[in-house]
Amino acid sequence: MKDYLNYKDKVAVVTGASSGMGKATAEVLVNLGAKVYALDWNECDVKGIESYVHVDLSKKDSIDEAMKKLPSKIDTFFGIAGVSGAKNDFVSTVTIDLIANKYIVENYLTNMMEKGGSIAFMTSTAGNGWQLSDNKDIYKEVVEAKDWDKTLEALNKTGFQYLPGTLGYPFAKLAMNYYTVYIQKIFGPMGIRVNAVLPGSTDTGMKDEFEKMAGGEASLLSHCGYAQRLADSIEMALPIIFLNSDMATYASGVLMEVDYGNTSEEVAGLRDPGQTISLTAIQKMMASKK
Repeated sequence: MKDYLNYKDKVAVVTGASSGMGKATAEVLVNLGAKVYALDWNECDVKGIESYVHVDLSKKDSIDEAMKKLPSKIDTFFGIAGVSGAKNDFVSTVTIDLIANKYIVENYLTNMMEKGGSIAFMTSTAGNGWQLSDNKDIYKEVVEAKDWDKTLEALNKTGFQYLPGTLGYPFAKLAMNYYTVYIQKIFGPMGIRVNAVLPGSTDTGMKDEFEKMAGGEASLLSHCGYAQRLADSIEMALPIIFLNSDMATYASGVLMEVDYGNTSEEVAGLRDPGQTISLTAIQKMMASKK
């Protein structure tokens, strides 16, 4: 049987590989014959990986050290690590969920990947509305800043650094959805594909945090479409593995919503729309309270 996914012996880097969707992704990649390098704060116990590399994605120096421990050539990259913001402040949440991905992509993957390579991010349907000017006007300068320090400066210019980490989560996901499209101009000419999976509510180690953020279990389940249950981590791992595989060689710039049709029904007007965040409205509200 032909191996249509074609991961055998490919060097695959997975961030957040110690738990949840990242761990499920690493396990499947090992089974597909990939040489998996697992990056995470906590040790990764997935059997068959090439190496576990400790990294603190909130720290530039830690990322630099981690990247030195990887092969000089990477075939496929999975940016899956993330935090909900429930246990982090706004800046560290955005740093882990957005800035770390941006830094790795722009400072390392541009040099470590070749034609035929693939990049995929695990973002979120919490980033729906990324294309609206109410949101782009706020995060765009952060996304387009050129290095780590300037990106942090741009983030601080928004004035959002004083907000709770739970608002850092949607900020980062809005920006990551845009970023997936924004960097097509960098990697498209290189023959490297970049896509993202936008999970709906998923049962991971952060389930309790997201349930509290959503206002209870019923509210969290309301984002699951007709499935009427949370997704399992493997149900997000498989789509992102597909997008980075040779079965999707003409797919780039795809923002794949994996929420059992919930978002598409909202867009079609067949389901009551969920609350779409407006960063501009938040900024105006903050200004009015000064």
